[in-house]
Amino acid sequence: MKDFLDRKLSKRFRTFDDDHNGFIEQSDFEMSVARLAEEFGHDEESSARQRLLDVCLGLWQHLLQVADTNTDERISEAEYKRAFALGLLETPEAFDQAYMPFLESIMDIVDQDSDGRLTVTDEIRWTGAMMQLSEQDAREAFRHLDKDEDGFITTHDLLEAIRAYYFDDSLDSPRYWLLGSLDS
Repeated sequence: MKDFLDRKLSKRFRTFDDDHNGFIEQSDFEMSVARLAEEFGHDEESSARQRLLDVCLGLWQHLLQVADTNTDERISEAEYKRAFALGLLETPEAFDQAYMPFLESIMDIVDQDSDGRLTVTDEIRWTGAMMQLSEQDAREAFRHLDKDEDGFITTHDLLEAIRAYYFDDSLDSPRYWLLGSLDS
């Protein structure tokens, strides 16, 4: 695995590992969804919250199926990286099909005015709540993702950025900054 992809996968693993115990577990997905929903005022009865939880638990089950090689119901960083090396993300097209429901369910919660766009404040709030990104990292990511500098990013911008995070290994890509600096 190329060093650059290895560093990106390490960073993404840390954003999944919500309780910082060195493993990704179902509870990590549940906690991050709860925090995000609560940040944007969605209680346990919220249909948007339930949809996001369902999508995230589906992603968790898929990840568990392909990455949990020792069947202990948790995924180590080594297992996570091995799954990617073995083709977890086969093509950008397959990636889009899997990730779009996730992004749409996040937007159902975060895009409170339903205009299909997020502000830098929205970005800071949702990435901080769901992935524990620092405000500085979220601001930097937003700056790189807002290519037309209109002060907004869209679901399409996010999908393009996430796809490029995994498939584009050029160091000058703005997608490098999706989760903040790879060195933090």
